[in-house]
Amino acid sequence: MTRVAPEDIRDFLLGFAAAIELDQVRVDAMPREKFHPLYSDAMWRMWRNNHLEYINRILLPTLNGVPAALLKELTRVAMTYEPAAVGRILIHTFSDAASGCCAEEVFETTSLFLGCFFEEIGIDPPEKSINSDARARMMQWLPVTDPLNISKDPECGYGQPAGFVN
Repeated sequence: MTRVAPEDIRDFLLGFAAAIELDQVRVDAMPREKFHPLYSDAMWRMWRNNHLEYINRILLPTLNGVPAALLKELTRVAMTYEPAAVGRILIHTFSDAASGCCAEEVFETTSLFLGCFFEEIGIDPPEKSINSDARARMMQWLPVTDPLNISKDPECGYGQPAGFVN
């Protein structure tokens, strides 16, 4: 079993940030008639930017301070939990951190973020360890398209993306 390393987390965060940016480009290219009348472009643009800012300002700079025990726990989560279930919890934790709804010191480092994430996940894994690459499973946690699940909000109206991006 390969343990998740800070470089793996960095790759995950950079991929997540790129997916958020691509989602904004995709939404910007849509005709306005695809959107619900209550859709707030400014609000959702700010929501994406808050996530990007949190990744760039807090998570990436404090990544190398993650202790080995947290990396081991992240590996355990990657190897024992269904990726889609982890993704739902991870998005919730990111939302708490990016929204500012919690005291800033709760999420002021990658280690603290991971601690909150592990609290949300719980301690009892729902399945047995899978003989697989932890890094590869981690990369399945969030979708490449609409990673923040904005299209699922009833006030958006544009629905899940279809087709290809060139």
